[in-house]
Amino acid sequence: MSTDTSSMRAAVWTGTDAVEVRDVALPEVPEGWALVRVAYNGICGTDLSILHGRHPRAQAPLVPGHEISGWVERAGASGPREGALVIAEPLISCGTCRACRDGHGHVCRDLKLYGIDAPGGMAQYVALPPDVLHEVPSSVDPRTAALAEPLAVAVHAVALSGMQPGDTVAVHGAGPIGVLTALVARHEGAGTVVVTEPSAWRREVAEGMGFTVVPEGSSMADVLAPLTDGEGADVTFDSAAHPSVAAQLTATTRVLGRIVVVGVYKQPTPVDLQAVCFKEQTMVGVRVYTTADVRRAIELLADDALGLGSFPTRAYDLGDVEAAFAAATSGQDCLKVLVTPLDGKADA
Repeated sequence: MSTDTSSMRAAVWTGTDAVEVRDVALPEVPEGWALVRVAYNGICGTDLSILHGRHPRAQAPLVPGHEISGWVERAGASGPREGALVIAEPLISCGTCRACRDGHGHVCRDLKLYGIDAPGGMAQYVALPPDVLHEVPSSVDPRTAALAEPLAVAVHAVALSGMQPGDTVAVHGAGPIGVLTALVARHEGAGTVVVTEPSAWRREVAEGMGFTVVPEGSSMADVLAPLTDGEGADVTFDSAAHPSVAAQLTATTRVLGRIVVVGVYKQPTPVDLQAVCFKEQTMVGVRVYTTADVRRAIELLADDALGLGSFPTRAYDLGDVEAAFAAATSGQDCLKVLVTPLDGKADA
């Protein structure tokens, strides 16, 4: 950190495909807010869309990052105490639309996020309102704690799925959200979890975690057929958000089955709605998570219920943020790229 205690290092997105580390002013902390010293910040697909200038709301210059773990440097008027390990629930809801009034702020009509619409956690410090901070037991590694936000997405997806113990579950996509969703589904009692993924490296990761993986040259339908007497999966999760996946969701899901669209499609995509009718399937979309989902994610981390010690992550020093974004873009050597401003905590 700069010897000037009024400044800090931060990754700043300055325009399309341009991010640099700068000395910037410490965040102004509004009355009642907390100041958090950042430990780790995960990079996700949203951050990549910001980097490439494709996010419709992000405006440069911006400190990105919303998958945040850290410690309370200065406590707010409420919320976690000074020194507590915390993660952020980075949603900014309007509080006045119907969804917010009904207690569903995660689907606010004008939903915003820290790291997109306000400064995020890819810095040494971030100022946040205390109501978005959740204390994490000190027994949890801050690096693992940074997985809480994407894990909450998986928790929410499984909660919406109506999955029952013993169900056969299909997961399309073995990226971070897909693997976390598969892990949560198994923990909640899925009988068999079948994962399909085009990347050979990610298939190996999923197989190493004990999932049934669709081999190269085969298809989800091929693998599900003998497992379900040709009926298809009870519950299907689409974590890939690719048109080729959308085209097969109804065919590989059983009559009266449930399809959960976890990945966010970038444009309207054809789906066989005739099959939805003939099979009386249910399709449900997922948008982030509720506060209850975040709390459940923290419980799973605290109990080490998912064995996330084997979840492949790689931490880059804040000063190597360009390399971190390049690694996240390639998606080959780890499932989650983390950026840390802590000295000596980056991977060699």
